[in-house]
Amino acid sequence: MTDQRPYAALLAKGEDRRQRILTAAQRLLRTYGWRGITLSQIAREAGVSPAGLLHHFQSKEQLLHAALDVRDAYDDAAGDRTSDDIVAQLAQVPRRFRETPDLIGMFAVLQMENLDPEAPLHDRFLFRYRAAVETIAGTIRRGQRSGRYRADLDPAVKAVEIAAFLNGIEASWLLDPSIPLTEVFKEYTGSLSRQLAPPPDGP
Repeated sequence: MTDQRPYAALLAKGEDRRQRILTAAQRLLRTYGWRGITLSQIAREAGVSPAGLLHHFQSKEQLLHAALDVRDAYDDAAGDRTSDDIVAQLAQVPRRFRETPDLIGMFAVLQMENLDPEAPLHDRFLFRYRAAVETIAGTIRRGQRSGRYRADLDPAVKAVEIAAFLNGIEASWLLDPSIPLTEVFKEYTGSLSRQLAPPPDGP
């Protein structure tokens, strides 16, 4: 039987190099945005040659999408599509900010760079935003069906408000990491809980 160990080691080395490239790209994108960096800069930051980078990512656009895929996968894994408690989900967000600051920063910077409908990643960011709003709205709807939340509230409107809060707090925290992130979330989720709560029974 052929010894597969050298091949496995080669695959592991290649995957490690790919991850280093993605990590370097996320860090530089957070700082300089997409227009402010080159593939050569990313390769140098990752400790690989330009040819080594191109072996894994054939273009700057492909690398950008791969970096965003990492962020999207992390975001999806952190969420719970079956929950009916949006407040509990929001309470976990500060931890995610601290665990992945480069992913948070990269996403926020690239989103701002692609607000124009003619920007290359505008459609991707618009799709992602709409999907996030619908996910939040879906959680609120489940909460309404279970009796956790008041039934006379429009989930779609409230979901837009929550998404706006998240986008705003991201930008504020990236600008000033010293803000009391946990306390701000507690204040917001406390207010949100009161708004979502069903009316008390009786007179």
